[in-house]
Amino acid sequence: MWTWRAEGVDPQTAKREESLFTLADGMLGWRGNYEEGVAAGYPTIHGCYLNGFFEQERIRYGEIAYGYAENSQTMLNVTDGQTIGLACNGKALRVGPEDVIQNERELDLRTGILNRKTVYRIPGGGQLTLRSQRLVSFRRPGVAAIRWTLTADKACDLEITPLINGDVTNRIVTDDPRVGSGLQGRVLSRPEQWMTDDEGRPGWTFAQTTEKSGLGLACSMFCCIPGQEAAIWYQEWQAGATYELALAPGQTVELTKICAYAWGKKDKLQEYADQTEKAADEALTAGFDALADEQKADLDAFWDSVGLEIEGDDALLLGMRFNLFHLFQAAGRDGRTNVCAKGLTGEGYEGHYFWDTETYMLPFFDSTQPAIARKLLEYRYSILPLARQRAREMGHAVGALYPWRTIDGHEASAYYPAGTAQVHINADIAMAVRRYVNCSGDKDFLRQMGAEMLVEISRLYYDLGFYDASKNGAFCICGVTGPDEYNALVDNNTYTNLMAAETMLYAAEVAEPLMEQLGVRPEEIRNWRDAAGKIYIPRDEKSALIWQDDAFASRVPWPLDSIPKENFPLLLHYHPLVIYRHQVCKQADLVMAMLLLPHRFTEEEKRVAFDYYDKVTTHDSSLSHAAFSALASRIGRMDKAYAYFRDSAVLDLEDTHGNTADGLHMANMAGSWFCLVNGFGGLDTDASMLSLDPVLPEQLVSYAFRVNWQGTCVEVRVNREGASYRRVSGPEITIMASGKEIKL
Repeated sequence: MWTWRAEGVDPQTAKREESLFTLADGMLGWRGNYEEGVAAGYPTIHGCYLNGFFEQERIRYGEIAYGYAENSQTMLNVTDGQTIGLACNGKALRVGPEDVIQNERELDLRTGILNRKTVYRIPGGGQLTLRSQRLVSFRRPGVAAIRWTLTADKACDLEITPLINGDVTNRIVTDDPRVGSGLQGRVLSRPEQWMTDDEGRPGWTFAQTTEKSGLGLACSMFCCIPGQEAAIWYQEWQAGATYELALAPGQTVELTKICAYAWGKKDKLQEYADQTEKAADEALTAGFDALADEQKADLDAFWDSVGLEIEGDDALLLGMRFNLFHLFQAAGRDGRTNVCAKGLTGEGYEGHYFWDTETYMLPFFDSTQPAIARKLLEYRYSILPLARQRAREMGHAVGALYPWRTIDGHEASAYYPAGTAQVHINADIAMAVRRYVNCSGDKDFLRQMGAEMLVEISRLYYDLGFYDASKNGAFCICGVTGPDEYNALVDNNTYTNLMAAETMLYAAEVAEPLMEQLGVRPEEIRNWRDAAGKIYIPRDEKSALIWQDDAFASRVPWPLDSIPKENFPLLLHYHPLVIYRHQVCKQADLVMAMLLLPHRFTEEEKRVAFDYYDKVTTHDSSLSHAAFSALASRIGRMDKAYAYFRDSAVLDLEDTHGNTADGLHMANMAGSWFCLVNGFGGLDTDASMLSLDPVLPEQLVSYAFRVNWQGTCVEVRVNREGASYRRVSGPEITIMASGKEIKL
């Protein structure tokens, strides 16, 4: 259960498979496109992406008001380094039913290599077998490698043309707000070009810039067919090397192509060009096999840290491994980038960073890859000045308000009811700081960056809320949108209120001994604690039911079984006002609060809430299944827990939301780990020590995982006999297991 395979040439699944077969390293992403291209009419979304590299465009509002987001931001489809032209006996070969006899692709999750075997018809008779291997290097950020081997059963003439192409554009989609962008046509400038030709290793470097975001990139290509000379050529937007050779029956020819990318401010193009030329040359010198060995070593270490095993459902195990592999590929590692909602697999959500990272993805990285987790939080610290600026724009004299959708730190959400109003993003980041520090023990980060973020976020919440005399002096926060975007601009969203309260309490704890360093006054500490202690939670007076917000109970019920199946997701078929006036949820909201802050609720409140909100939630958001699964595990609804877990684990592999072609759902992928480890495994990272309380669904025979706690790796194994725990590495540790302390 370590490979994902696809066979044949199927136009119905082509674009989805391109997403599934994407390779990335946190900086560079190459969709699973065919290097030689596809036949006319065969569907494709060609994409090469750089995490954080974007263009902006002025948002055109029909009616504008003060404080609206000014510019859209779109991660760009950048210089194409994938393409390799292929012609046989004068005919260009492309993947499609006419030319292809056999086609197989396999993504190996242990090696990180995308393998392909395509058998073409040779014009005039015979077969040409193309074997392709591809990787995007973890060890060498921004470097991608392709190796082709071609063998014919009859003599033929081949023309092989590795190239780079600067004539690229983003998709234009107007009927789905989750995909489209405001960019039209070419955005990147005409390439500046440099050529090298060193001892049969021809290469080109392209440098291109954006106009409005002020960014520039370089892409270098080096290639080699041993013993063969190439004709070097260039055009206005493309450049490459063409090899012409006669292939004897049974003879094999091998091509290696290396591409390297670098980007940053546009005034340093020569620096990026020098950097990419050096990286590409070194990679070609090392050779594909050496790059593959590096890749496997890095993935061996990754899988060792994860320790994932599942017995009893092979499809579920493959889905989980597939999800975690892509999550590892997607994460920025440089402190200036984060994790796009679709990773680097497609243009859905325009490459924006959301709360998805802090609430869904960081729990995985905290427990398995703490170095990556820190870098993701360093990104949030880097944009703190812009969050302060945004708070002033929103009328707050103090504090910081983080953007709902962003790449560079500016708010890029044009629809404020489901964007800027989601002020819970602040608390999501604050709680991510707490969880990371607990898991890693990294007090230096807390002192150097985290504490300042906590203070500014808490100042914002205290300024935003107020003491409401009509609610017995409770601290209230009004006019916000919680995680559930089908209930917008509400008062006292329970998730927002409780997460804000937890943030203020944690900020007070952290800031109190650092008040002079942070410029915090004693009365601020008192105010945060007082507001947190008096936070308002809307409750049903006759039962243990907690309402999602003040007005949720009074909205018109909308039985989900009365809605035609083709009308889901609701956001694509009903005006927002129609949705807002109904008692219906897009995703987990109060349920998510109960997962993240379990100590705030009684067991009865959790059971009552799960049963109630399970009936009114559409799960139109891919983030929803995982949250419902994890809470179901904790309250003993094991059949529900397993069903939702499986939905989460195979969402992209089975394309259950129908939009995998636009990119994979990174938060859901991380959510499937949350289902297993926090749900079934009962992991609690907010306790003073590592705490676990495992349960086993009857559908599984056993499962295992590993988590890191302050430098110690602990393995957890659960089967019919019970749970066992082992210290894999690091110092001795005492854990809390099902309510009992155990020393490992």
